[in-house]
Amino acid sequence: MKTLNTGAIQRFFQMEAAGGILLIAAALFAILLANSPLEPLYALLLQTPVQVSIAEFSIDKPLLLWINDGLMAVFFFLIGLELKREMTEGELSRPSQVVLPGIGAIGGMLFPALIYVAFNWDDPRAVQGWAIPAATDIAFALGVLSLLGPSVPRAAKVFLASLAIFDDVGAIIIIALFYTDNISMLALSVAGSCLVVLSLMKFVGVENRRAYLLVGLVMWASMLKSGVHATLAGVLLAMFIPMKSRKHPGRSPLRELEHGIHPIVTFMILPVFAFANAGVTFGATDSQYLLHGVPVGIALGLFLGNQLGILSLCWLAVRLGWTQLPKDMNWLMLYGVAMLCGIGFTMSLFIGSLAFEQSGIDRFFDERVGILAGSLMSGVAGYLVLRYALRKRAASGEAARGLESAATS
Repeated sequence: MKTLNTGAIQRFFQMEAAGGILLIAAALFAILLANSPLEPLYALLLQTPVQVSIAEFSIDKPLLLWINDGLMAVFFFLIGLELKREMTEGELSRPSQVVLPGIGAIGGMLFPALIYVAFNWDDPRAVQGWAIPAATDIAFALGVLSLLGPSVPRAAKVFLASLAIFDDVGAIIIIALFYTDNISMLALSVAGSCLVVLSLMKFVGVENRRAYLLVGLVMWASMLKSGVHATLAGVLLAMFIPMKSRKHPGRSPLRELEHGIHPIVTFMILPVFAFANAGVTFGATDSQYLLHGVPVGIALGLFLGNQLGILSLCWLAVRLGWTQLPKDMNWLMLYGVAMLCGIGFTMSLFIGSLAFEQSGIDRFFDERVGILAGSLMSGVAGYLVLRYALRKRAASGEAARGLESAATS
């Protein structure tokens, strides 16, 4: 029995959708705790002070911010590694594969933001959250796509992954430009010096991953003190990891590092983040709380904004002859993928924490309600549309084969 259970656990973690399932489980557990008698303990855990000091240098933050600023830097580091690999030798290295998802990503960020602003334009504090519905959770979206099985064409997976990567790049730029304050030039200079060191290391051919990670840790701490959000250090560090080894042809330090931290991010960091940030309390809610412009704007931005923005701009690009639909995909399939891009969850929660949680403002809304509602609607609707599209495609294929068989006989 013990061997059977171990085998079942191994099979679970080998599933493509395992990471998404763990994310859902962690979020549900957080919601249950936040709406149970244990809610004070849950809140106390997240506010537990954690301090690290070296001589005069000290970082003193509650546990929640260590998770959001520290663990999520590793998540962004993985995004950076994936982005560099795709741009170097993956799908994004071919211009023909870049145009459609790139244009779609613009629509998937612009339309949700406009919908959100339309609901909150008269509230300067609420408008701070305009970027929340403009984010896509690539792990969740690909997880839902994997539930449809092997019938999903590879072109749909490539399109979704490429669009989500462009979306992540947009989120990184947004964080850098709009969610930084109180800049410390001294700390920023130290971070800049780290970039110089990383450049020299790559130029002389250093391949020791620990050396890169050590410099990256110093850069992260410097950015944390500088006012520029520390998670950006993860993306910047990834750009300097060597793609190919000079000493050992055939080896890739970047791929090895990506392979090593991917399960850590998927099965530990993201579920911990979801547990720490998804604890929405519904006990004392009323219609005014639920129908506030912030949660409504986020939910509709994620659900309607993504599908409208991605589909309309992709259609326009194809119509103008700038690009064409990927092979084995039709417009209904692309519409379903566009719906899945409305699953914001992890990235939306993260941007929400930057926009509101750390602002110190007293507000009568909870952006997490809109994130959960919009992501759930997008996931369910996208799954159903894609399931219908795949069945229709399979039926058309069988009909065509039947006609061909009749003609030959």
